[in-house]
Amino acid sequence: MNQPPRDDDSLIRPRKNRNDPAVGPDALLVLTPDDLAQLLKQYQEKEPACYDMGFFELYQVRDRAGGTITFCGPFIGAPQAAMGMEKLIALGARDLWALGWCGSLQPGLQVGHLVIPTSAISEEGTSRHYPIRESKPHANHALNRILEAALHNKDQTVTMGQVWTTDAPYRETLSKVKAFQRRNILAVEMEMSALMTVALFRSVRFAALLVVSDELFNLKWHAGFRDPEFIAKRHLAAEVLLGLLGSQG
Repeated sequence: MNQPPRDDDSLIRPRKNRNDPAVGPDALLVLTPDDLAQLLKQYQEKEPACYDMGFFELYQVRDRAGGTITFCGPFIGAPQAAMGMEKLIALGARDLWALGWCGSLQPGLQVGHLVIPTSAISEEGTSRHYPIRESKPHANHALNRILEAALHNKDQTVTMGQVWTTDAPYRETLSKVKAFQRRNILAVEMEMSALMTVALFRSVRFAALLVVSDELFNLKWHAGFRDPEFIAKRHLAAEVLLGLLGSQG
């Protein structure tokens, strides 16, 4: 017997449409256009299958073992990232990874450093629509440890900790940066708290790897988008995450 709808049921639900590809068990959300372009160039010879999902593009390529690697993007900001994650879950993904950038709030994290966000402070508007029991959004502990081990196997140093998610990159004020520094918040970005919350709400696993692209810890903005160290670490971060796809099934 069909149950009557509840007042908090959503009228619009993520679903797999007839022409959508199957995805599973995992997928990579590539948050920035530059990193997505980098991956497409890397896989150019394999001619990845491309699916237009309306507000992002999904790509699939065959790996050496004959499996399928799924990556998609770009996703700028919490609403689009959450919608992308919802769609991937509807397509079958259960372990979701993300590759992105962040601005450092702590002097020990300079341009090119790697960050695994373990939890997030939400100053975005998407998370509040996903009620979760946890006191704060957090990533999956097991996936975090797998990612940390993969980086250590490549002799890479990574910092794990809490990040600040904002909807307003032009409102990262002096007072807020100082306050979050005192609380040992590592960095600021635009998607993590929403992605963590959606993953908890949908009972899937999520972890992310962020590359420090700019610095705010001196209370001035230092952009490192063209820094060779930043560019090199972007490539390395993508390599590590792609290496984990399909390996946890």
